This record gives sequence, structure tokens and C-alpha cells, in this order.
Amino acid sequence: MTANIQERFTQLPDEQALAATVTALEEHGFSVEVVDDIEAARKSVLARIPRGAAVMTNTSVTLQETGVQDAINEADGPYESLRNRMMALDFQTQMQEMKNIAGGAEYALGSVHAITADGALVIASASGSQLAAYAWSAPNVIFVAGAQKLVPNLEVAHERLTQHSLLLEDGRAQAAYGQRSYIGKVLEIRQEMPGRIHLVLIRQNIGF
Repeated sequence: MTANIQERFTQLPDEQALAATVTALEEHGFSVEVVDDIEAARKSVLARIPRGAAVMTNTSVTLQETGVQDAINEADGPYESLRNRMMALDFQTQMQEMKNIAGGAEYALGSVHAITADGALVIASASGSQLAAYAWSAPNVIFVAGAQKLVPNLEVAHERLTQHSLLLEDGRAQAAYGQRSYIGKVLEIRQEMPGRIHLVLIRQNIGF
């Protein structure tokens, strides 16, 4: 990854651009909260989830770095962790059951890879395991994202996926799983019914 590419996709927007993007997102049915740091982001997410709710934390560096992942999946914690239930099953023989568990989330948590200035969310995935919940099945979706993910348009969003996010995720996947990553499926959410998808935007460079 060249320094120019890294700088292009990690630069934080100014307040005017951030405010304009928030307005565009709200016009497309998303609710948005802008916070200053990861602690505020974690508190914001957890405040929106009732105790006892069935929650799925989809794989996300942002959820990990904000502490949201650990808070939800804590053993004997206040939430029903669907990831913990899934991880207790056998990947080779119980895949469909794992899919059913993830698909039954009351709250699907994750992040996005790009946010366009006109109010669209873009998420890339290798398997697509989280995309069905984001697009349709989960009644509540909460995304957490660093403000460096704001881009001018969908063309630049896809450049960010291939030239930045994928390279970082590939390194993470090799370290974590011993295998390469790839972009198998891409979801663009351009419009949503109000009240279903909430975005917590952090005024920091966090996540891929």
C-alpha cells in the first residue's frame, strides 16, 4: 500500500463535510449519531440495546477496537450473544444451524467500509455472512464507523474497498485464520425505512 493511497483513505473529513454527510444519511432513512471517541461510541451502542436482547456481533475491527464486541459477548453478560452460540457449534457439520442463529438476531452489529457524501453505506464481505441481516432480516442494525470512511461517491467507495480495506483485511485474515481474504460480495444500502439502521460515526480514524 503506497503512502498516497493510505493517506487518501484515512484522512478525516472537516466538520462541514461531516455534517453534510450526516444530513444526507438522515434523508435516506438512517439515524446517525456523531461522537468524539471510541468510549463514547461504545456507550452509544450499548445504550440502544435492551438487556436480554439477542445480539449478533459480526466480524469487525471497529467493533473490536471500540470494545463493543467484548461487551456484547461477555460470558454471563446482560445480552444473549448469538456469536457465542454459533462458536459452540461445529463449522463443518452444523453450518445451516449457525446461519439460522445469525439470522435470528434482534440486533445485528457491525461496520461499513465506505459512506458516500450523498448518503449510501457500502459493505464488502468475503462470504456475505453478515449481509442478509444488514439488508433485510435483522429488525435493528447498528453500524459503528470511523469518519475516515467518508468518500465523495460510489466510485471512490469501491476504490476504497479494493485499494485500502481489502489489503488491511487480507493481512488480518492471514494472521487470524492463516488464509487470504477477498471481496466476494458487496452490499450498497442507499435507502432504509426510518428507525431500522443506526450509524455511530466516530471523529477518529478507526477500523478498515
